[in-house]
Amino acid sequence: MSLLTKWNPMPATRWNPFKELADFERGLESFFTRVPAIAGNGGEEKITEALWAPLADITEDDKEFLVKAELPEMKKEDVKVTVENGVLRITGERKAEKEEKTKKYHRIERSYGSFERAFTLPDGADGNKVTADYKDGVLTVRLPKTAEAKPKAIEVKVA
Repeated sequence: MSLLTKWNPMPATRWNPFKELADFERGLESFFTRVPAIAGNGGEEKITEALWAPLADITEDDKEFLVKAELPEMKKEDVKVTVENGVLRITGERKAEKEEKTKKYHRIERSYGSFERAFTLPDGADGNKVTADYKDGVLTVRLPKTAEAKPKAIEVKVA
């Protein structure tokens, strides 16, 4: 049996340096915005408030761009959405639960505090017609596309 019959290479995929850069950027952002909620030096642990930023998904279809951000246990009035100078900004504050002296805390991993996420509006997004809904801990921001950005079907007549 030859070496070629034993070798089973992975399917060829195209290298996308921009995807790798985006993955690296997400990793750095996660590293610098999320810190441990429990700090200690081997002795008694000190509970600290951790920095956080809500996770977001951004999708697009023919009509609009859609931003969905996870904001668990937040009230609608604690979140603000603005569009200014071509930037969509989501800000707010998730308030920490009050420590109860009768409870013994074993682990606190959820993060609290103020946050800000900013996204540059893509070409073709109409910043004047942005709408936002908040339901079940998910903020949904809709950015309609301008008329110029929407795909147009052109009928071609064959003679």
